[in-house]
Amino acid sequence: MKKVDIYQIIFGLLLSAIAFYFIFRATPAQSQVKPISLIPTIQIGSVNWDQTEMIVGEVKAFADATGFVSEAEKNGGGLSYESGFVKKPGWTWRSPYGVPAGNQEPTVHLNQKEAQSICRFFGKRLPTDAEWVAAAFLEQRSNPPVGFTRNQRYPFPGGTSPHVSHCLNGCGDYKGLAPAGALNRGTGHVAAGVTKPGVNGLLDMGGNVWEWTSTAHNGGYITRGASWWYGPERQKEADVESKSADIAVVYIGFRCVS
Repeated sequence: MKKVDIYQIIFGLLLSAIAFYFIFRATPAQSQVKPISLIPTIQIGSVNWDQTEMIVGEVKAFADATGFVSEAEKNGGGLSYESGFVKKPGWTWRSPYGVPAGNQEPTVHLNQKEAQSICRFFGKRLPTDAEWVAAAFLEQRSNPPVGFTRNQRYPFPGGTSPHVSHCLNGCGDYKGLAPAGALNRGTGHVAAGVTKPGVNGLLDMGGNVWEWTSTAHNGGYITRGASWWYGPERQKEADVESKSADIAVVYIGFRCVS
């Protein structure tokens, strides 16, 4: 009789385990679902590019889903360049100049590893430097609009001139979003979609904020495109800037590709 009781107990536990597995297991479709990015994309060659830089609204979705807290937040603030790099209390991707950012503002104050993680969350990645250069300077659309010619290489990511971009001076007539007195130079970045498209229909490949790449160089990672802190001369293809992977600065952002 005791043997029968033991077998019944074992059989009951086995049935419970099987039921638990089928109730709580993720289906293949569920396990493969990726979070959806709302940033428009443009296919250039074999690579799909986010048309704009990564925006605050997207990173909020990432943080809400993962509990992400950036290194700048943990350290009390990111950096701005004054007489050397200076930590700015409260300046983070959520509040790049110490006040809350709008959802369409480019995401800054994130290091290279954090940028890569956010891209991966959306099933994407950071571009290589070679990919970035090809997309920024070589027009590859089969029927580009007036002002652009297929297979032509341009001196600026905006085309023949930097007038579509936002920079310190010599670019378009844009005013950044930094509060008065927050910066010792420039007016800060503009929101995504404010400027006009450049080569391959991409926005802000020149100016606005620097963009991280996945290419290592001189002990850091290459950033491209310059920012609102510089004039248009820093936007050119020959300007190869390398920054420490762990730095989080008010004028460095990123965009994702897939």
